[in-house]
Amino acid sequence: MISLVTGAAGFIGSHLAAALLQKGHTVRGLDCFTDYYSRQIKDRNLSPLLKHPRFQFHESDILLTDPTALLKDTDAVFHLAAQAGVRASWGRSFGVYTRHNIDATQKLLEAAKDTSLKKFIFASSSSVYGVCPDLPWTETSPLSPHSPYGVSKLAAEHLCSLYFRNYGVPTVSLRFFTVYGPGQRPDMAFHKFFKAILQSEPIPVFGDGSQTRDFTYIDDIVAGNIAALKLGRPGEIYNLGGGDQKTLKDLFPIMESVSGRKVLISLESEQKGDVPDTSADIRKAQRELNFNPSTSITDGLKEEWKWIETLYSSSSL
Repeated sequence: MISLVTGAAGFIGSHLAAALLQKGHTVRGLDCFTDYYSRQIKDRNLSPLLKHPRFQFHESDILLTDPTALLKDTDAVFHLAAQAGVRASWGRSFGVYTRHNIDATQKLLEAAKDTSLKKFIFASSSSVYGVCPDLPWTETSPLSPHSPYGVSKLAAEHLCSLYFRNYGVPTVSLRFFTVYGPGQRPDMAFHKFFKAILQSEPIPVFGDGSQTRDFTYIDDIVAGNIAALKLGRPGEIYNLGGGDQKTLKDLFPIMESVSGRKVLISLESEQKGDVPDTSADIRKAQRELNFNPSTSITDGLKEEWKWIETLYSSSSL
């Protein structure tokens, strides 16, 4: 099977590409290396993949690429390429989000309608729910994004649904909930927290630390994507959450235990676009995808801490 993974040098994309290679796929990876965070981290993610004989890498922007060539003989698309970040999506930056999250998705879908793809899997986000009070969120909960980033991901979801209904593109949208683990982006909470702990600096906490998140370990997200390829029903949307909803304050003792170091806290003002809570109802994914996240928050944080120690001891990041 030939699979295209967009955003292949990113956190989730690189893990997914590695898993697909292990399962015998030929993987075409695409990434344009946006400057949202250091290319060194992305090159590090990509390095082991480039050594694999069934991995083909294309450094290019989807909007500057001929997607027909990328999709030739391709069986499945995992569309993970996107401009990430809730807090950075305001103001002038929004044009970057519309370009990479909406325009690029539309171009890829437009090319996909003339192919015989088995599945087009889109990486969406829990950000599409915004501040929705009826926790945990089901796939039919009201959608009211609380950030421009969330708006861009929801627009791309709608495009996937439109191309399924009108052209039969076999799209499946997966709403990821706070993914963490080795390779995590440096703007994400656990990466920032562990880096601060490693450097004996205070952890910046926006608000009072009572906000909750449904944390999902990277291996469980990868398993959900592969399950969606096999079992996902075209035109459907699935929540992929880890079933480990905790407040930030709950996490600090775990991080102290995992790192063996004292956690220092610096309380900062709340940030625009942040939501107080996220919680995934994953019963649909359990029922239809056999999705059963198995990594506890403690075990997952142990793996991320080991990666952080290695990353910052061997680089100038």
